[in-house]
Amino acid sequence: MEAAIATDLDVYPIGSLRETIDFLEDGTGVKPCKIDVEQVFNQALKYPMDFSDVKGQETAKRALEVAAAGGHNILMVGPPGSGKTMLARRLPTILPNLTMEEALEVTKIYSVSGLLPANTALIATRQFCSPHHTISDAGLIGGGRVPKPGQVSLAHHGVLFLDEMPEFRKDILEMLRQPMEDGQVTISRSMVSLTYPSQFMLVGAMNPCPCGFFGDANHDCTCNPGQIQKYMSKVSGPLLDRIDIHIEVPAVKFKDLAAEPTGEKSDSIRERVNHARRIQLMRFNDEPGMFCNAHMESKDLQKFCPLDSKSLELLRTAITKLGLSARAYDRIIKVSRTIADIEAAEQIETRHISEAIQYRSLDRNLWM
Repeated sequence: MEAAIATDLDVYPIGSLRETIDFLEDGTGVKPCKIDVEQVFNQALKYPMDFSDVKGQETAKRALEVAAAGGHNILMVGPPGSGKTMLARRLPTILPNLTMEEALEVTKIYSVSGLLPANTALIATRQFCSPHHTISDAGLIGGGRVPKPGQVSLAHHGVLFLDEMPEFRKDILEMLRQPMEDGQVTISRSMVSLTYPSQFMLVGAMNPCPCGFFGDANHDCTCNPGQIQKYMSKVSGPLLDRIDIHIEVPAVKFKDLAAEPTGEKSDSIRERVNHARRIQLMRFNDEPGMFCNAHMESKDLQKFCPLDSKSLELLRTAITKLGLSARAYDRIIKVSRTIADIEAAEQIETRHISEAIQYRSLDRNLWM
């Protein structure tokens, strides 16, 4: 079925060596396998979960919508049981649908890895990869005697979720910087060198301290300031530089747990995300390699994200009064541009800046 996705050649399904010999001798008995690619694509485009399953956490859900709309990496900080994993698993359901070209790329990666499910011709949904914190460098980046794709490539065009991020070895986390920067990873061996794509959204989750209850009104934290600082510093500055959004995810209140699910469905959120992405594609039409706001660098902000005097003053106040770090400046502007795109606003306004400032928890003196 995989091969039949290729429309420019005939694929003959052969079940045995005997059938192969008979076919080569007289060319009869086996008909070419024909597949309606569009039908297969539409049938495979289904997710088993939905954003409406999540109770409460409206701020976190909004942050994930902004992350999806701009392609921003995101880090969630909160106590155990606050729903960080549940939220992350539903992020692919609000990302833009895969194009046929993207679906073929993902399918090829899973095919060469031997991970394509049986009787599956095409992977049409964005993949969610969640490696354990004990993963090896070869498991994350790729490798082996016969080099195979790692988790960063299996998450291509999808989501790479790192739960309990500080529990990963520091050298493992630092390995993420190159594939995040280049969108691909190269594995070199003595006889061969292979390059696999690795364009993924990074979603991280972590506790606010070793015991997990710093700042939780319902539990006492048993950690001293030195332990908290050491724990938080396990995620290095250079890696945080590549994460545009970090938010606090508090424990869910009982009234939210007891209430019936009334959240917005993934389909309606995805419509807004798709609209924002279309705006960005038009904006970056003449910029090679730029497809969403997360791809902008410092030099691009003056061109694509001009700020009026009120917005600049608000941003200056945030940097100086709230103790935000210098690296937060560019991230706030990029995220503000995404929030404006969700509203289809041409200019970044103060309300967009205000919301983006809320998504920089780890830059405040409260944490660092």
